[in-house]
Amino acid sequence: MARPPPPTPTDPDVSFPEAVGPVRPLKVTHTLVPATPPNPLHKRRRSTRGDLAERASPNPKDAFIQSGDELSFRRASVPAQLLHQLRRGQFLIEADIDLHGLSAQAAEATLRRYLQSSLTAGHRCVRVVHGKGQRSGPLGPVIKQSVAFWLRHWEAVQAFATTRPRDGGSGALLVLLDKL
Repeated sequence: MARPPPPTPTDPDVSFPEAVGPVRPLKVTHTLVPATPPNPLHKRRRSTRGDLAERASPNPKDAFIQSGDELSFRRASVPAQLLHQLRRGQFLIEADIDLHGLSAQAAEATLRRYLQSSLTAGHRCVRVVHGKGQRSGPLGPVIKQSVAFWLRHWEAVQAFATTRPRDGGSGALLVLLDKL
C-alpha cells in the first residue's frame, strides 16, 4: 500500500508541527555569545516628548577608550559642520552634570534623568562631566566609556564631542540634543 505524500509547508491545512515532522533537541556543548548586538534595540519611544531609551549596557571587553582619548559622534542626519562647531565650543552650554564617583548603574540612571529634564526644559547643548578615569584600574575609564556608549544609543542625542581644555577637556563631553 502506498503512503500518502508528506504534507508541504505551503499547504494551508497543515499545522507547523505536522509540516516539520518529528524533532529532537540538539546537544548543546557551548553557548555562543555575539560580539556586538545585531541591532540597536535602544531607541527613544516617540509616545512622549523626549523619552529616552531603555537600559543599554556597554561591554567592557569592547571598550578601547583611554583616559586621554577625545570622543566624538554625530548621527548621519547631523551635518559635519555642526560637529565641528560643537568641538570648538561654539554652542552655549545650557546645563551640566558631574558623574564623578558614581557607579556605572547610578551614572546611567542619573544621566538618563538629566537628559530627560534637559529635553523637557528645551536645552540644545549640555555638558556631561564623566571624568578621565585615571584611577579606574585595569578596566580603564569605566564611566567615560559607558557614557559614550549610552549617548550613542539614545536617539535624543544628535552629537557629542570632547570639550575644550577650559571646559573639562577629555574628562567631559558637550552633548547636542534633539530639538523637539
